[in-house]
Amino acid sequence: MSNEKCPVCRERKPRRACPALGQTICTVCCATKRLIEIKCPADCIYLTSARSHPPAVVQRRQERDLGFLLPLVSDLTETQYRLVVLLQSIIVKHAEGAIPPVHDGDIAEAAGTLAATLETAGKGIIYEHQAVSVPAQRLSTELRRAVTELLDRNPSQQSRVERDTAAALRRIERGAREAERALAGDETPVYLKLLNRTFVPTPESVGGETTPDAPAKNLIIQP
Repeated sequence: MSNEKCPVCRERKPRRACPALGQTICTVCCATKRLIEIKCPADCIYLTSARSHPPAVVQRRQERDLGFLLPLVSDLTETQYRLVVLLQSIIVKHAEGAIPPVHDGDIAEAAGTLAATLETAGKGIIYEHQAVSVPAQRLSTELRRAVTELLDRNPSQQSRVERDTAAALRRIERGAREAERALAGDETPVYLKLLNRTFVPTPESVGGETTPDAPAKNLIIQP
């Protein structure tokens, strides 16, 4: 009898051929690390099957995630909601290779800092608030770059862009601060992992203008 172990967890017997890793892995790793730690190709048969018929544990996970996320954005305008999605996708992209790693507290600090800067600008005062931690400051700079691009693309709507973006950032700040308590028992950083589950690139978005690599190109603020 073979004593071969799954190359991912080194615990269970490998049973599924993983096209992303080029190895056979166990069913548990396939189900729990899919699209999070394993970059599955769109044509993976296990990915396709899971999307069509998600197991009960995945459905419960999705319901729990939505139960936390939806109240955060339920009263936002359409533009503010789209800004939340945009900014969260930038956070996910930035965190992928960030050193030192980004934690929920850094996300909250970066979002809150930039929101404060935009709120101050709305009062006619130019003052750039600074984050304390290095990861938060770097993330804040990345978010600020996207906001600057939005302002450049919507020159006649500067005040509204600043106001709506500040509102979106405050919701992200709130989510990052509350996620660990609301989703007790989840692995930390809770909010960042939640975003990774939520903002998985789809085949339609990869290579298109909606990817985090070109975040603000399609977002035009309507008067």
